Amino acid sequence: MFMSQPQLTPEQIAQMKRETLMCAARFSTAVIIFRLCNDRCVGITKNALDQVDLILIPVENTWKRKLLWKPDLGSYSVISLDKIRYHFDVQRLAKRNPSLKPWDVETIIQKFSSMDLDSNGGLDQRNLSKAVDDIEPGHTYDEVRSALKDIEVSRQGIVELDEFVELIAAIKKGKASGSVREKTGIENIGGAKTFNRRTIITSKQNQSTAHTINEDEKEEFTNHINLSLDGDKDIGYRLPIDPTSMQVFDECRDGLILSKLINYSAPDTIDERVLNRSRKLSPFQVTENNNVVVNSAKAIGCSVVNIGSQDLAEGREHLILGLIWQIIKIGLFANIDIKLHPELYRLLEEEETLEDFLKLPADVILLRWFNYHLKAAGWHRRVSNFSGDIKDSENYTVLLSQLAPNQCSRQPLNERDVLARAEMMLQGADAIGCRRYVSPKTIVNGNTKLNLAFVALLFNTHPCLEALEEDAEHAELDEFLFRDQYDRESRAFALWLNSLNVDPFVNYLFEDVKDGRVLLQAFEKIYPNSVMWRRVNKQDNLSRFKQIENTNYVVDLGKQFKFSLVGIQGADITDGTPLLVLAIVWQLMRANIIQTLHSLAVGNREVTDMDMVNWANRTAESHKPRFSTGSIRSFHDQQLKSGRFLLDVLDGMKGGIVDPNLVTSGVKEDDMKLNAKYAISIARKLGATIFLLPEDIVEVKPKMILTFIGSLMALGHASKPQ
Repeated sequence: MFMSQPQLTPEQIAQMKRETLMCAARFSTAVIIFRLCNDRCVGITKNALDQVDLILIPVENTWKRKLLWKPDLGSYSVISLDKIRYHFDVQRLAKRNPSLKPWDVETIIQKFSSMDLDSNGGLDQRNLSKAVDDIEPGHTYDEVRSALKDIEVSRQGIVELDEFVELIAAIKKGKASGSVREKTGIENIGGAKTFNRRTIITSKQNQSTAHTINEDEKEEFTNHINLSLDGDKDIGYRLPIDPTSMQVFDECRDGLILSKLINYSAPDTIDERVLNRSRKLSPFQVTENNNVVVNSAKAIGCSVVNIGSQDLAEGREHLILGLIWQIIKIGLFANIDIKLHPELYRLLEEEETLEDFLKLPADVILLRWFNYHLKAAGWHRRVSNFSGDIKDSENYTVLLSQLAPNQCSRQPLNERDVLARAEMMLQGADAIGCRRYVSPKTIVNGNTKLNLAFVALLFNTHPCLEALEEDAEHAELDEFLFRDQYDRESRAFALWLNSLNVDPFVNYLFEDVKDGRVLLQAFEKIYPNSVMWRRVNKQDNLSRFKQIENTNYVVDLGKQFKFSLVGIQGADITDGTPLLVLAIVWQLMRANIIQTLHSLAVGNREVTDMDMVNWANRTAESHKPRFSTGSIRSFHDQQLKSGRFLLDVLDGMKGGIVDPNLVTSGVKEDDMKLNAKYAISIARKLGATIFLLPEDIVEVKPKMILTFIGSLMALGHASKPQ
C-alpha cells in the first residue's frame, strides 16, 4: 500500500517528528492521529504523540512528509499536513461560531484565502467592506466597521482569518453594533427643516467615555481630502473616500493621507521620501508614518497635545477629525498675512495701529474683511461671527455680489425660504468656483467651522482689496516688514510655545507674549512649581501697568534660573522689542532641552552645548561609511550647512534610516536644502519634535541647530534602557 521508508539519519527522523508534533499540538486533545503499525491502522491520542510514525512517499523524486488521517473508522488515507490544518480550522471555527455551519466556514475560508492578504495572512481593514460584501452582501461600510469593533483584533488595522469568520457570524446574526456604538443623532434647530447630524462614539476600553463628531464636518473635510489629493501618485488609488461613511478614519490610520494633507496645507513640510508608501505596511512602518504626521503637525502650528501616533493607528475618530480640521484651517489661513497681502492694511479701523491689527487672529481678520465689503456695498448689516449672523444668507448674498457683481446678483434676497435662499446664494458661489465646505443646511444651521472655511476660501480666491498707494500707508507697513528679519526665529519659538499647550495660542510672538502670561506658563512647564501664581495677573485685556508687573516677574524668574538677561526689563517684553523678546524665549527653549536631557542622563551635572556637540560627533562617527568628513567643533561649524553631518547623526542613531541614494553632494545650495529637508523629516520619523526649517540648517543658524541636535540627543537617551 505504501512504499517503505528510506534510510534516514536519527536527526532527520527527529526533525520530521518535531514538525509533525508542532502541527498536531495546535489542535484539541480530542484529535485522533493514526500511525501505521504492522500494516494496521492504530489510533492514538495527543497524549501519546511520541508514538507517531512518519510515513514517507515519493513525490517527484523528493520525499514528502505525510500523516495518516482517518476521518472515520471505515477507512484511512494519506493527506498532507496542510489539509489536516484546513480540516481542523473548519471544525474549530464552526465550533467557535455556532451560527455558522461547517460548509459556511469552508466557503468563508476559501474566499478569505483568495483575497489580497499580507505576508502574515491578514486583510487590511480598508478592504474589509468589499470582502464582506462578497460573502454577505447588502451591508454598508459603517455597519461592517461597527460590527468589527465588537471583535478583538490581534493586529491594529488588520483582520485575520479567525476574526473575519467571527465578523461574518456577527453580521449574519444582525449584530452591526456592539460595545463600541456609533449612533447618529439629530439636533433640531429652528424647526423641522434643519438639523445637525452628530455621531456619538463610545470607547471600547471605557464605556463611560463618549465623543461626538459632527457628520456635516466629516463629510466636508472628506470632500476636501478627495479634491485636494486627487491624482496623488501614492494614494490616488484610494480616492475618492466615501464622505457619507466613516471610511476616512480608517484611511487615515497609516499616516499617508494625513502626511499628504499636511503638505497640501503647508507645502514642503514633509520630505515624502521618508514616508513608508507601499500598499501593505507593517505596524512599525505605520508608527513611523504617524510619528512624521504628529511631529510635522506640531511644526506647522497644530495643537497635538493629546494626540499620539497610536491614536492615529487606532483610528480614534474625534482626534483624527480634530487634527484634519486644524490642518485644513492652517492651509486656508496661510494667505491671510499682511506680508503676502499688504492691502490688508486697508482693514485697519480709525486710530488702530498696525501692531493692534497684527494681534488679531485670522478668523477675526476675515470678519473684518467681510464687513469691509458689506460697508463698501452700502449694506446696513454687519457680521460678528460665523454662525448666527450668516444663517439667513443675506450677508453672504451681498458679499458675493460685491466680490463678483457680474456672476453674483442680489436676487436671493427676494427669496423668503432660508434654505432656498441659501441654495440660490451657493449657485452664485459655484459660478465663481467657490461652492465648497458649506451646504444650504450647514449655512442655515450656522456651522461655525464650515462657514469659516467658506469665507476663507472666498478671501483666498477673491480678496478684492485695492493696492496701497499712499506714502503714509507704505511707511508704517515697511517698518513692520523690516522686523521680518526675525520672522523664522520667532515662528519657531511661537510653535515651540504652542507645543507646551500654553493659553492663549501664540499667533504672533512679539504681540502675544506682551502680558507675560504665556512666558510664565512656559516657566511652569519647564520648572514645575516655580511660578507663584498669586503674583500673576491672569485676566484678559490687562492694562499696561498690569502687563509690566507680569513681565517683570518673567525677568525675575529668568534671573533666578541664571538666564543671561543683562539690560532686559519687563517693559521690553511688553513693548515687543524683537531682539530682547527673542533672547528670553530662546533661553526658555534651550532650558527646556537641557531639562529634558538632564532628566534622562545619569548624574547631576548640567548638560552643556559642548556635551551636545560631543554626542553628535560620537553618534555620527558610529555610522559607516560616513556622508560627511570629520567632526564639528560647535553649532557654528560651516560643515553643518551641507546637511550631510546631520544625516550621519541620524543614521548613527538608527542604522539604515537614511537612504544613501537620496543624499546629495551638498555642494550647491539646492542640494544642501534637499539634505536639510530630508534630515528634518527623518528626525520627525524617529519621533523628535523639530521646529527649525531647512533654511536654518543651510544658513547655519546655531540656535536652531542646537534645538535639532538637542531633540535628537533627548530621543537617543530616552530610547536607551535605563
